[in-house]
Amino acid sequence: MSYTLGIDIGTFESKGAIVDGSGNVVATAARPHKMLVPQPGWAEHRPKQDWWGDFCFISKKMLAESGVDPKAIKAIGTSAIGPCMLPVDAEGEALSNAALYGVDNRAVAEIEELTAQIGATKILDRCGNALTTQSVGPKILWLKKNRRELYDKAAKVVTSTTYLVQKLTGECVVDHYSAANFSPLYEIDVKGWSAALAPDIIELDRLPKVLWTTDIAGQVTRKAARETGLAAGTPVIAGTIDAAAEALSVGVTKAGDMMVMYGSTIFIIMLSSKRIQDGRLWYAPWLFPGEHASMSGLATSGTLTHWFRDQFARDLPFEGAFRTLTQEAEKSPPGANGVIMLPHLSGERTPIHDSHAKGVIFGLNLTHNRGDLYRAAVEGIAYGTNRIFETYREIGEAPKTLLAVGGGTKNPVWIQATSDVSGMPQTVRERSFGASYGDAFLAALAIGAVRKGDIGAWNPTARRVAPRGKFREVYEKQYSIFKRIYGQTRDLMAELS
Repeated sequence: MSYTLGIDIGTFESKGAIVDGSGNVVATAARPHKMLVPQPGWAEHRPKQDWWGDFCFISKKMLAESGVDPKAIKAIGTSAIGPCMLPVDAEGEALSNAALYGVDNRAVAEIEELTAQIGATKILDRCGNALTTQSVGPKILWLKKNRRELYDKAAKVVTSTTYLVQKLTGECVVDHYSAANFSPLYEIDVKGWSAALAPDIIELDRLPKVLWTTDIAGQVTRKAARETGLAAGTPVIAGTIDAAAEALSVGVTKAGDMMVMYGSTIFIIMLSSKRIQDGRLWYAPWLFPGEHASMSGLATSGTLTHWFRDQFARDLPFEGAFRTLTQEAEKSPPGANGVIMLPHLSGERTPIHDSHAKGVIFGLNLTHNRGDLYRAAVEGIAYGTNRIFETYREIGEAPKTLLAVGGGTKNPVWIQATSDVSGMPQTVRERSFGASYGDAFLAALAIGAVRKGDIGAWNPTARRVAPRGKFREVYEKQYSIFKRIYGQTRDLMAELS
């Protein structure tokens, strides 16, 4: 029997899977970690502990508990949150904490500076993306301006998956999908690094080598084998960002397929037959040559539910808190008895791209209870998600199929509200295990053990969530007010910042 192994590093938890040739999961493991918020608007991880430490722990645990011979693992895939910004030395060791993806707003001034210097239209045309908090280029410039000693010391500036692959193989690489988030340093037509738009951010030889996701980056080194329990010489693919691996894991394989990932953030990926160019959305080459992806996402989703639990459910046992909160929310009717929440607790990403956006709880009166507030929180996420769906429809790229994945799919109030608000059905696959399952599939794809279409057999449909028309009127009203609350308070939010 032969296997592939996938490990993914998420915002709050890392997960792994060992999968056989038929897609059966023979071992799993997980390990939690924290997102550090050293000051408002910043979001960080500790790479040595949270990324590599988790990888080694999960790998050893799965091998020990499954009894799988490390030599029977024929390829390894890994993914991680991204895009991140991390300076590393010549050996690939982290020189600081990593600045995370779009939830980290530290480079707002650099975004504005580069956009004014280069021109928004030129950036969108050449890079496929407007500069936002999701962009790595401005964060590298922030490092140069604010932590010059680290910038000068860095042999490379990398993202999370690059760090893991380098720890495993000694090779510093990044896939095209991840590299496209390094705007304005990656150009779509060039399919690689370019200093043409911003020559003063960083020298291009201090960025990773660009590969396609399923290219073999290298083999597990003897040092990495000792630390992980894996067999030296095992092939390791270039890997990708977690959301992309997760999208493939649930069958996003053709134009019009859209993944809605219910995680720490809502993250959306839709494949298209051509490049979608719109400043409200993100674009990247997909995982394979000649394919296109359009991305979007909210800044705080599962993170908002965690915040709500920590602040408003301290009386509940920690392990069962979400279950109790969901039960309380189910007793509140759709529309949360008139409470509307704007979920912008870390600014907001698509489609408004407003780093000054703030959370709002609107419509409170003395009859409201915690169940109303929790329902309002998840409905607020659903309203934000629907605003993304509207954006795709406005540009003539309406999704054809919604494939839901992630821990939030287990929350019946959240996933049902998303269908009710949008009027769109969602498909949930049997395995909603996450990106590590997609990593294992990508590893199998890299060595020719499967074809892309085989993911349907690996992970068949489990259920569908249909919109309930009887709540359409209440949600249309609430959604309209949701958008107007933001529009009428946007300037005040910026002033408060």
